[in-house]
Amino acid sequence: MLNYLWLIPLLPLFGFLINGMIGIGGLWGTGKRPAKPFVYTIACGSVLLAFLLSVSCFIGLLRLPAEHRLFEVNLFTWIPGLTLKTALGSLAALEINWGMQLDPLSAVMILVVTGVGFLIHVYAIGYMYEEQGFYRFFAYMNLFMFMMLTLVLANNYLLMFVGWEGVGLCSYLLIGYYTDKKSAGDAAKKAFVVNRIGDFGFLIGMMTIFTWFGTLDFTEVFEKVVAFSPSPEVTWGVLSWIALLLFIGATGKSAQIPLYVWLPDAMEGPTPVSALIHAATMVTAGVYMVGRSSAIYSRTPDVMLIVASIGIVTALVAATIALFQRDIKKVLAYSTVSQLGYMFTALGVGAVAAGVFHLATHAFFKALLFLGSGSVIHAMHHEQDMVKMGGLRKYLPVTCLTMWAGTLAIAGVPGLAGFFSKDEILWRAFSNPQGRTLIWLTGVVVAGMTAFYMFRLMFLTFYGEERIDPHTKHHLHESPRVMTVPLMVLAVGSVLAGYLGLPAWLGTNVFERFLEPALETAYQAAPEAAVHQTHQTEILLTVVSVTIAAIGIFLAWYFFIRKPEKSELLKRRFSGVHRLLYNKYYVDEAYDLLFVNRTKDLGTFLWRFDERVVDGLVNGSAVATKITSWISGQADIHIVDRLVNLVAEIMNFFSAVIRKLQTGLVQRYALFFVIGIILVISYYLYIGV
Repeated sequence: MLNYLWLIPLLPLFGFLINGMIGIGGLWGTGKRPAKPFVYTIACGSVLLAFLLSVSCFIGLLRLPAEHRLFEVNLFTWIPGLTLKTALGSLAALEINWGMQLDPLSAVMILVVTGVGFLIHVYAIGYMYEEQGFYRFFAYMNLFMFMMLTLVLANNYLLMFVGWEGVGLCSYLLIGYYTDKKSAGDAAKKAFVVNRIGDFGFLIGMMTIFTWFGTLDFTEVFEKVVAFSPSPEVTWGVLSWIALLLFIGATGKSAQIPLYVWLPDAMEGPTPVSALIHAATMVTAGVYMVGRSSAIYSRTPDVMLIVASIGIVTALVAATIALFQRDIKKVLAYSTVSQLGYMFTALGVGAVAAGVFHLATHAFFKALLFLGSGSVIHAMHHEQDMVKMGGLRKYLPVTCLTMWAGTLAIAGVPGLAGFFSKDEILWRAFSNPQGRTLIWLTGVVVAGMTAFYMFRLMFLTFYGEERIDPHTKHHLHESPRVMTVPLMVLAVGSVLAGYLGLPAWLGTNVFERFLEPALETAYQAAPEAAVHQTHQTEILLTVVSVTIAAIGIFLAWYFFIRKPEKSELLKRRFSGVHRLLYNKYYVDEAYDLLFVNRTKDLGTFLWRFDERVVDGLVNGSAVATKITSWISGQADIHIVDRLVNLVAEIMNFFSAVIRKLQTGLVQRYALFFVIGIILVISYYLYIGV
């Protein structure tokens, strides 16, 4: 089945085209919208088929010898050969294929994307059934799946960048799905703009790769990197710049400091969007890209330290903000930022497999928590303030039980998925040569905070005194099975997924061994003589981290169940600290002051310049007279008018067609974009290239 690898991303694309085209043009040209069962059958069916094909390709990959688990297929030559001279003085042909690559790393990603993505699609049937634009929502969801699968299956940086930009576009469309909500539109624009800042770094890094190595193909780039720098760079060199530029792209897509501010606002989109894009898939793209480039990062120790430092600081800052948020989705949003920080910490200390392992386990329990919060919001008639909830466990028993599985997993309770992956990251942060004791200590503190704010969420939502509006309480009910069954499946994954990556003192880490051929790590295994002592140390550190998490759980129980009045007392006593954390360190306000408002000021200046100076050349007789006199001394003043107006008429003539394309309808832009891709692919397939 490996030969059908290219079908995995195409199946969701077909779902997008069918629902999108029929939704826009009407069913069979009648102008009538397709029935909702038709829409969700196409949308969910295409993702299910992609998942089944992913499983089949994964099995096919396992049948290959471990050292040869790499399968590539090139569909056509996208950019034909163009001979250029590299910075190293050699000639290189820039030839980019539209090709796909399956290896252990991309195999894990497609299973996560299609598996969790399918469950979210099924959940969305119930959650979005009464919403307007049902076909539009599922068309966007399928388009996102196509772009994300293109990103993780690409065999070169340029095709990865196509998927990278594509998920950014889909994020914009889905976050701003509620077109009548100004806050949703603002959040969509914010996500789009902030991601473009990071993407600029990715683009420059990609150009630098080609400038030095003459190719963008992963296999060729990494082979040349090894030959160029057999050992890590001692000083800051070209590989360090490449690694840093790529990491700038990752900070945008994966919401790391300083580009994390878009992710919490993105919760304005529907809850299934939050689960799909901002918990399970899109935000992990930066982690995947850095892991894919491990051959570069393993040779840049200075950049690895930057990655680890940014990661752990992001984890800490986001965790402190999550401590006092009242919006249930905002707590989970900052939790996502914090957990992504954990993943980058792992990458920065050379534990790439541990970072990817946490990516996989996090997809289960964070998607579960987001969908569980959506079930709560659905029952509460879109109320998201946890202070207005309480005692919901008797009304939403299935939602409560499944969310407990996700909460225990993310809190690092032994035996659940989050415990194994988080414990492995903390151990590597302590034991790897690239690790630091301070990084480990900060990670342990963050683990305690995570346990506290997640149990606070559960206690405020499902336990304690009921604080529900009487009208809302009258309509409380458990979500339908189409929503609760995906919660159950994700809950099972949140419990069992961790057993693929057992720590060394418990057994064999199957996950790390599977990924090993696809990654070049920057650490060495402990010598045989020190293995026993290493196991003792690892067990001790595990006990420490579990104890800190237990303290966080106890404090949450004490302040929100046992003595809830104490939390109010502390809030008043430390009102300044509470206000600072509740307002997210006023980072958004600082960005508005330094960047957003200054950009508006620049736009205002340019507008006034156009109005008073450019238009003044035509309308101001005094200015026009002076300019005319300066040009010829005798020329008629109307010559200047005619020249300026002639330029305007010429530009107006040539822009007439382009103006019709620039309608401001993003859906139409996306449609043109996809049609263009299809036409290009069809052309190359037709001519047999």
